[in-house]
Amino acid sequence: MPEKHHPRRGSHGYSPRKRSQSAVARIHSWPEGGSEPRLQGFAGYKAGMTHVLLVDYRPTSTTSGREVQVPVTVVEVPPLKIAAVRLYRDTPYGLQTATEEWADNLSDLNGKLPMSENGGGSLEADTIDDVRVIAHTMPRKVTGVPKKIPELMELRVGGGDIEARVEHAKDLLGSDVNVADIYGEGTMVDIAAVTKGKGFQGSPKRFGVKLLTHKNRKHRRQAGTLGPWLTWVRSTVPQAGQMGYHPRVEYNKRILKIGEDGDDITPDGGFKHYGIVRNNYLIIHGSIPGPAKRLIRMRDAIRYQKGVEVEKPEITYISTTSKQGI
Repeated sequence: MPEKHHPRRGSHGYSPRKRSQSAVARIHSWPEGGSEPRLQGFAGYKAGMTHVLLVDYRPTSTTSGREVQVPVTVVEVPPLKIAAVRLYRDTPYGLQTATEEWADNLSDLNGKLPMSENGGGSLEADTIDDVRVIAHTMPRKVTGVPKKIPELMELRVGGGDIEARVEHAKDLLGSDVNVADIYGEGTMVDIAAVTKGKGFQGSPKRFGVKLLTHKNRKHRRQAGTLGPWLTWVRSTVPQAGQMGYHPRVEYNKRILKIGEDGDDITPDGGFKHYGIVRNNYLIIHGSIPGPAKRLIRMRDAIRYQKGVEVEKPEITYISTTSKQGI
């Protein structure tokens, strides 16, 4: 007898599964800040994964207070350059740019990226609803990423009132910002990145459909039917297509360590497909989207209303054994 209940395979939460327009993930929403103005995001390059031994900080865990082994991801985070300040006004059609001001010392961007002229308005807090800064990366400082053109991105300035946020953004204009100025060890962040690209794949790998029997009329690696007799195929039918290279956000990732010397974390022979970490780095609990060298964007955790607060995780060992299999 056939099964009476057979839910379809594969989520439609991200349909259509198309390739991302850019390797730089976009952040559409930001949490509310605290009492003091500060930047609410940062960016770095994924180096690879390893494992550490730390004291379990979860009070309800069966291994609470004991040393456990956890997988971690290493992200190299060179400084970000604050290239511009952009002020937004909230309208019935969403946020619209009120004015912006670009820094003068932007030699890394000259001739490489299209730059906007300074806005005609002044950077005043009147009739302003949101404050953002435009930052760019410094890939020349990273030997593991073979690129020279920086990535531009927008970061929100949150916390405090509008006047304090505008003044804080003005102070940051044209300066370099380090990750230690924004986040601390034990902080929870959300990770936005573009996943690994896997190319054109069939329905069994793309949606997990079951292989048909060997007595099937045509092929085995396909859906059993494309649906009812219509002039079109429904979007719910699992078919072959692009898999991977999609923008994704993973919530509530804890920063276990912020380091300055890359030699403390680089394994023997360097990270696979990346090399040696030469700048500041983050150790993040668990895995994150994307392959090595992919740009990783961080944002203040937007869904972490309640949970375990950790001032500084106690790491007792960091594995630097070779990941090359030698």
